Parts: sequence; C-alpha cells; structure tokens
Amino acid sequence: MAVTLEIRTATDADWPLLWPVVEAVVRAGETYAYPLDLTSGQACELWMERPPGRTVVAVEAGVVLGTAKMGPNRPGHGDHVGTASFMVAEAARGRGVGRALAEHVVDRLRAEGYRGIQFNAVVESNTAAVRLWRSLGFEIVGTVPGAFRSPAHGEVGLHVMYRSLV
Repeated sequence: MAVTLEIRTATDADWPLLWPVVEAVVRAGETYAYPLDLTSGQACELWMERPPGRTVVAVEAGVVLGTAKMGPNRPGHGDHVGTASFMVAEAARGRGVGRALAEHVVDRLRAEGYRGIQFNAVVESNTAAVRLWRSLGFEIVGTVPGAFRSPAHGEVGLHVMYRSLV
C-alpha cells in the first residue's frame, strides 16, 4: 500500500528524528559497511550531505519514514554521474517509501543534469533493494565477491549498479 509522503530537503533540525532510522539500519549491519558502534555525531557527518550533495527525508504526519542522500559519485571529471544512498524505517518497509525516495532521487538528479546514477555498493543479499533498483532500470554492471560481511549471510558480494539518465 503506497503512502502519501512529503519528500523534502533535510535540515539539521531533522537529525533527532532521522537518527533513529539511521541507527536501526546501521546496528542491523546488513546493508551498509558503517561501524556498528557509529555514534549519532559520526552518523550525522556521514549522512547529512552538504552541497553539491543533498539529503532528503520522507515524512508522513511528522514521522520520518525514510531518507536518501545524493550527489556526484566522484569529483572533477566524474561529477556528471550521480550516486545515492537510501534508508527506510523498518516499520515503513513494504509501503512504497523506498520507491518514492528512489523516484524522487532519479528525477532530481536528472533535473540537475546528471548523465547517470551509479550505486557503488549494493549488498547482494539485500534482495528487496536489488529488486527495486532493477525495477527502476538499474543494471548490475559488476559484483565484488565476498566484499561485505553480513551478520546473517556471511560474506556476500557488493553489486555496482548503474542507470543512464539520458
């Protein structure tokens, strides 16, 4: 069931509402290679993008259900290809929040003139994310075998995924 969301640029004032979403994803250890003992301050530095990047939040009735950060994948000669990272609150999964954030990011990066989007490290055991990205036109262009230590699945690959925006 899809939800009606407000997706907007995150502000520093959003961090106290955003941190529980980020913390739960980090502590689970299944989708990001962040240290499991990451503090709120360290996570804020990692997640809250500054220009030219941007962090957005998906909010419903004042509750942060998810977030995405986006910007150039590389500086200089690589800044025409964007990248993004996503987190959705466990209670909001399966409700279309990730898809809404992904569509927002694709539209935003296209409008900003990016030529493509590259995800550098999609954990292959994160099948819901892989399925979502493929449904939105992303392709797996390579997999680094055993590059991620999943608490539940052991060593699994990290996919590099790409979608053209032209």
